[in-house]
Amino acid sequence: VGKSCLLLQFTDKRFQPVHDLTIGVEFGARMITIDGKQIKLQIWDTVNIIEMSFNLCISYYRGAAGALLVYDITQRHTFNHLTSWLEDARQHSNSNMVIMLIGNKCDLFARREVQKEEGEAFAREHGLLEI
Repeated sequence: VGKSCLLLQFTDKRFQPVHDLTIGVEFGARMITIDGKQIKLQIWDTVNIIEMSFNLCISYYRGAAGALLVYDITQRHTFNHLTSWLEDARQHSNSNMVIMLIGNKCDLFARREVQKEEGEAFAREHGLLEI
């Protein structure tokens, strides 16, 4: 769905159009400023939750302040999995974790299978931030 490319863009400010499939976990870090304080933000890029072992999945949520649910707007099946991904995130994290929904690959609008309004409605229905 493009999670690894998002991570690379955020941490290194570069785009890599072709990326190997993630096996296991990749992570990156970037210093950001919030309310005048420097904070090291770590982002973990995991394989599809469906492909992970249950215990491994739980360990990634432990202590997380937020989660990004990313779907590919050109592949409807990724949008269709959002409900189960969200259930996993909420079940295995603390109740204060912020969850954001991201519709990725918006530059490929000619191949769009999921309309923007669908993503907005899903986010609204489930109380998620959305971009």
